[in-house]
Amino acid sequence: MAAAASALDVLKAGASWPLGSPSLVVVHGGEAFLAGQVLGLLRERLCPDEADRSWAWREFAGDEEPDPRDVFDEAATVPMFATATRAAVVRNADAFVSDARERLETLANASRGGRGLVVLEVRAFPGNTRLAKAVAAHGLAIDTAIPARYDLAAWVRHWGQARHGVQLAAATAARLLERLGGDIGQVDQAIARLAAGCAPADRGKPIPPEAVDACAGSPQERTAWGMIDAAAGGDTKRALQELADLLDAGENPIGVAAQIAAVLRRLSTAARLLALPAGGGRPAGVEQALREAGVAAWPKAMAQAKESLGQLGPRRARQLPIWLLDLDRALKGDASRGLRARLALERLFCKMARRDDSSRPPRPGARR
Repeated sequence: MAAAASALDVLKAGASWPLGSPSLVVVHGGEAFLAGQVLGLLRERLCPDEADRSWAWREFAGDEEPDPRDVFDEAATVPMFATATRAAVVRNADAFVSDARERLETLANASRGGRGLVVLEVRAFPGNTRLAKAVAAHGLAIDTAIPARYDLAAWVRHWGQARHGVQLAAATAARLLERLGGDIGQVDQAIARLAAGCAPADRGKPIPPEAVDACAGSPQERTAWGMIDAAAGGDTKRALQELADLLDAGENPIGVAAQIAAVLRRLSTAARLLALPAGGGRPAGVEQALREAGVAAWPKAMAQAKESLGQLGPRRARQLPIWLLDLDRALKGDASRGLRARLALERLFCKMARRDDSSRPPRPGARR
């Protein structure tokens, strides 16, 4: 049984992607942005003349429970003179698949001939069903889920050039994914904003990663990243104020904690790598340890991470996973909301506060 095509690969190939002549196409997975882009590509391939799309491309809303007979009749109608391929598209079609499974199985196994085709957009499409096996053998399945270990940064760079006409530095693509949590729809919007703000004279130059901080994400997301940088850098007063702003704006404490953990785990990993023995895999220096821990290599990110790691010190940096575990337990227990949730996050920031060594009593025998 052939594996489903990846939506990322299909979109990257664009017009050169071999569509074939399936009777049934299933676009499945949880990535709404990729599903929409794949359907747009299918429409361009099946109905290249925009004037034909009003009659040749008909969409049905699955949540309105369309009559299966209308869907199949639409696909079976043979155009008299036009060259467009008629397509009956059912969006959110999970319930439709359950109601019309037998007819869909028959359609998937049939030759299309001169008729049109049915396109289904579903969230779930288990591969062990008769329908899935028929689609794999004779139809076309496109998976919008992002494959494990996929080079998503390379895809983002290609997408920026092909769709928005801008070049992204490798670190810029990585920064977009880091800031936006791999949400491809938001990444696309951020690239569009970068492209809109790019002067015509700079169109041929790679956009640097510093530009991402000015456009990627909502104001709340940018405040969250600034809060994390301030907390890790020891600026507790600023971190607490920005935390208060985020929570007062309605941000979920668990979501804020997840963003915090993503950054702090990299610092902790770097600290553990630097604690290895010289012959046991210890990196050559702090920068190498941070890169191996997943910190982006562009100068601003590396400088911020080095400052945070130095401010925390080896012992506290290695304790970060324990602190994060305590925070997670608190937020999922009695401190899941309100002032207790804020207090749990504030405690973490206070543990990372910059220490004033001048106020400490001198060690015995030490000179002041």
